Order: sequence, then C-alpha cells, then structure tokens
Amino acid sequence: MLGAFTNELDKLAPSFEIQGSQIQIIRSPAEFYDTLKISTLQQALRAKPDLKISILTDALRGTRESPNASCASLLAPLVSEFGWERVEIRMYHTPNLTGLRKKYIPKRINEGWGLQHMKLYGMDDEIIISGANLSEDYFTNRQDRYQVFSSKEITQYFSTIHDTVSKLSFLVTPDKQNPSGYTLEWPSSNLAPSPLLSPEKYINSATKSLTPLLLPLPKSPTSTQSTNTKVYPLAQFTPLLQPDTSTELPLIRSLLKTLSLPTFKESSWTFTAGYFNPSPLLSNLLLSTSSDKNVVITASPWANGFYGSKGVSGLLPAAYTLLSRRFLESAAKHTPSRSQAITLKEWRRGTVGEEGGWTYHAKGLWISLPSSPEPSITIVGSSNYTKRSYGLDLEVGTCIVTSDPGLKGRLREERDGLQEFASEMKMDDFTRPERRVGIKVRVAMWIVKMVGGAL
Repeated sequence: MLGAFTNELDKLAPSFEIQGSQIQIIRSPAEFYDTLKISTLQQALRAKPDLKISILTDALRGTRESPNASCASLLAPLVSEFGWERVEIRMYHTPNLTGLRKKYIPKRINEGWGLQHMKLYGMDDEIIISGANLSEDYFTNRQDRYQVFSSKEITQYFSTIHDTVSKLSFLVTPDKQNPSGYTLEWPSSNLAPSPLLSPEKYINSATKSLTPLLLPLPKSPTSTQSTNTKVYPLAQFTPLLQPDTSTELPLIRSLLKTLSLPTFKESSWTFTAGYFNPSPLLSNLLLSTSSDKNVVITASPWANGFYGSKGVSGLLPAAYTLLSRRFLESAAKHTPSRSQAITLKEWRRGTVGEEGGWTYHAKGLWISLPSSPEPSITIVGSSNYTKRSYGLDLEVGTCIVTSDPGLKGRLREERDGLQEFASEMKMDDFTRPERRVGIKVRVAMWIVKMVGGAL
C-alpha cells in the first residue's frame, strides 16, 4: 500500500533510498544536546585546523537585541579567531521587509514579515533534522522532535540547500568599532543583489538558484542493494520563488488526499503542532481523511511558551486554546457520523515557569496503514504548518516512507512517547472557567497570525 503514496510523491520532490537503520530518533532535549555537542565548536576548531564551519541564521531575530548581546555578536568572535576561510556566519533577510516598512516597524514584531526558520544541523556525513532552536530551553525542558540521518547523500543535499540560501544572505563581519561588535555585509560573490535594495531582482535570482534543487531527481540505475526506506527532503521557500515550486505543502496535500480514499478507511494519523494554528487548507485536508482513529496533539496552555508572559503575548495561550476548540467544532460538523474520528490531546508536563515545568514545541505527522499500529510514514522538520509557514518563512524537513520493522517501531515509540504527557480534551473541557476567553483574545489571535506561528 505504500506504493499508493510513493507513486505520487516521486512526482513532487527529490528522494533518497536508504536503510531504516540509518535513521536514529532522538527522544529528549538532553539527548539532543548530547548528540549535537554544540558547545564543543570552538574547542573543535582549535583542535582540528582543517575543520570548517558554516552557520546560517535569521537577520531579524539574530540582531534584534543589538547593540546588546545578540546572536550575531556572539558568533562574530569565531570569525575573528579562526578567519573567513574556516568560519562563515550568514544571516538571511526576508525580501518582504524593506524601505519605510523596515524603518518604522518595531523590532519586536518585524519578524512577522518572514524568517529563516530552517533547522539543519550537519556534520560530515550525518545531519539532524528538527524543529528545535539552539537556545538553552531546547536542551533542557522544551519537548521537540529530532531525527538523525546517517547518509552522505541526504547530508550533501541539505548542505547544498544551506549553501545556496547562505549565498542569498548577509555575511556577519566582526567590527570592533561598531557598538554591536559586527556589521552585516552583502558580498559581491552572492547569487543575487541585496533584498533591501532590489527585492524583485533578488527573488528572480533566488528562483533561478533554488528551483533546480527542489525538482525530483532523475532515476538512478537500479542498485544491487535492496533498501527499505525512502526519504523525501521537503522545502517551503515561498517568499523566494516565482513561480512557487516549494515541495512541503504539495507533498502533505498528496499524503492526506490519498488518506481520503476508501481504501485507507482503516488507516490512522497523528498530527502535532506545539502552536496549534494549521493553515485552513491543512485543516480541511485532515478533516477529509476517511479514517476513524486519528489524534491531534498540541500544547496545553500551561505548556505554551508564552504562558505567564507580560503584556499582550500573555494572551496567546488562550488564543491557541480557542483555535483548538474551533478545530474540534469543525471536526464535529464535518464528520457528524464519525464524531470520534479525531481525538484532541493537550500535552502538559508541569507548568511553565515553575520547577519541573516544560514547554511543548513538537511538530509533525505520523501515518499508520490499515492493520498496522506502527507508522510507515512520518514528516519532521521546522514547519509549524501555519499560513505563514506556507507564505512567509523558509522551512525544511523530510518525509520518511518505510517498510523497515525496526524504524517503524522507533516511530511508534516516538509518537506514543509524546502522548505519555497528553490528555484528551472534550468540548465540555473548554467550558471550564479557566478556559473561558475574553475580548482581549482577539488581539492575541492577530498576533498568532502575524508572529506566533513561527516560534
């Protein structure tokens, strides 16, 4: 039955055939940190003269605190110590924020016009695909998803994506004369003119550079080695492509449309998003699947990263609660004869801001075929599956399709492990006093659309 999916997916995105044993699933923030060992970068550079490092972040988020300490100022000393030949720090700037808009929109909300949101962590022939950032809580008490691919071909593919976007980004240059400790320069060797000076020409050049990387790969000669797993790299680069040839949304649309066929009535899916605000298209596709045993996992208000925040952002947990309730209402209206087709669960492990309290940031999809409790298909990556993910930000991920029993078992452990701290929510639960929302939540809803979906 996997062929019903792969026959269509092969038309939409590149793919790589590997063994399921080449994919490791990380389950906790601490394990993520131990695997990544980001704190050893400086020591490794000192110990290994041939080691080279390239880092790509977002210009708006990475310079937001300037002239105080920022991502840019913290990374610039690596360039000073080891030189351009060994350390490259790049920062992507959206072409949507230029001119008067850039001049007058406050730093606290300017990222609402688009971010470099990709999470790729590669070393040699291995790469981690995740939705996690590299701040302290992602290594301690913020639950996410992380998968390690031990494949030279897959690592090289994402390295090419990284390098291409880097050449469409600003270069961080140490500058002791600048109060911020750095400057952002646009090298003449870049693939396009600066997005701040000529956004249209920038997008045209970006389209020419990125589009070939997103097309399905030509079929290679049949290998004598049998494989049991296909990996489809996904990319959503909508703000850089005209026409838009992004692969993530078309691939998810294909998966869910296949699941709407009567053949897959006995299948099941689990969808998770820490900030539950899926695009209307995605919501409709989820509601249109034919199966009756589906689960949505999202963060409880007490596991939401904005819980307890001061000002308007403190209203965001209530806004996401309202969105969850509306999704349940839509599910009941869409499938009245199958009122239990979708179960909504909220993830909570303690309370944010209190000892032992965690936040929830996991995103993704698992699909189990009929007569199989273990997932054969999964999607993992940076996307929050929101409207802005498909219109403003740069996102990457992978879709894994496997028949390998070992990998399917690990995917089941990952999916079920997330539900260990998740409790089912019924419509009556949203009527409790602590769940009631006021008029101020409408303001928070606007923030969710503009900013919250990218966190």
